[in-house]
Amino acid sequence: MSLSDSSDPDSPATAEPSVFRHRGFLFYWIARILVNFATQIISVAVGWQVYDLTRDPFDLGIVGLVQFLPSLLLVLVTGAAADRYNRRAIMAICLSLEAIVCAGLLAFVWSGAREVGFIFAMLVIFGISRAFMGPATQSLLPNLVPPAELSRAIAWNSSSWQIATITGPVAGGLLYGVSEYAAYGTALLLMAVGMVLVSAIPRPVQRTSGQAKSLETLFAGFRYVWSEKVVLGAISLDLFAVFLGGAMALLPVYARDILHAGPWGLGLLRAAPGVGALLVAAWLTRHTIRDHAGVLMFLFVIGFGAFTSLFGASSLIWLSVIALAAAGACDMVSVYVRQTLIQLRTPDDVRGRVNAVNMVFVGASNELGEFRAGVSAALFGAVPAVVFGGVGTIAVAILWAMWFPQLRKIRHLDGAR
Repeated sequence: MSLSDSSDPDSPATAEPSVFRHRGFLFYWIARILVNFATQIISVAVGWQVYDLTRDPFDLGIVGLVQFLPSLLLVLVTGAAADRYNRRAIMAICLSLEAIVCAGLLAFVWSGAREVGFIFAMLVIFGISRAFMGPATQSLLPNLVPPAELSRAIAWNSSSWQIATITGPVAGGLLYGVSEYAAYGTALLLMAVGMVLVSAIPRPVQRTSGQAKSLETLFAGFRYVWSEKVVLGAISLDLFAVFLGGAMALLPVYARDILHAGPWGLGLLRAAPGVGALLVAAWLTRHTIRDHAGVLMFLFVIGFGAFTSLFGASSLIWLSVIALAAAGACDMVSVYVRQTLIQLRTPDDVRGRVNAVNMVFVGASNELGEFRAGVSAALFGAVPAVVFGGVGTIAVAILWAMWFPQLRKIRHLDGAR
């Protein structure tokens, strides 16, 4: 298991030009930071607001569920749209819709209402937007840089998410502590700026699907994933590992009732995984994984599960933050390997449909995982829900390493063969 050494003056890493020389990727990257930052603010504000109104962890699970269902129900449409239409335009339209959601949440606060049904309705709209934007966003990235630079672009793209994951929750907690208007208003502004930046991306060359619309073309993404066992193993590993090991939905419970940390503490807990992940992402932008990529991925998924269980058992704020940071660092390595494998192994004309399938699996692992966590916490308590979820993640990694030997035996990410 080895990484490249950029300290060697003859190392290729020192001679590689920056991916930011591609203007489209630069605008894309900045927009992703701003939009993800806004999404994190919304996540913290909505989570705290819903739990403050109902004090029921089950409702925190509903927050995740209503955001996931649109991706599941619309999977055949969203992927086909990303393959047939302008992916940049889809992103811009979706961002305008998310800005409307922010405005709706501002109106809810201004009205003084206390029924969470309206919040859930806004999150459904938010989920529909994300269902269309996810495949378009993921599929657009390979169109913005040459294939030889894709792995570094993915690392930088992941770092944009992690930067937002670190700063967004802390800012969200602080802004919500000032007022709900400050939190949702800031998110609205960032969504609007992100939409402008996406619209400014030069239209890239995109190989669109020329097939007539039919059930066969709509299901092409599922067929490809099923036939390509490395892609199937990578996507399903993320589904079950994060579905069981996800603990983000229960952070308001930990912040309020277990760690007694308040809104600022909630922001700190939400930021901790991003701190660890960003450090790893920064490393990966200069040190690519050179060998044993598959084995490394499985080892770090096991680490993610172990540190999640440690967080679940902790009653100390400093230990909880460290455990979440370590879990985020482990998750970053596995995400980097999985996303690189999926993008490099998928033809561009079906990339939107494959990424739509991937987004459903990611949504199932994240949002549906939050629902799982909320239901488990309501039935058994927050601590058992998190601890045993982490143990389940470890078991999934071991089983997938045995069931998908092709994935375990992947060694190099350049070409991913």
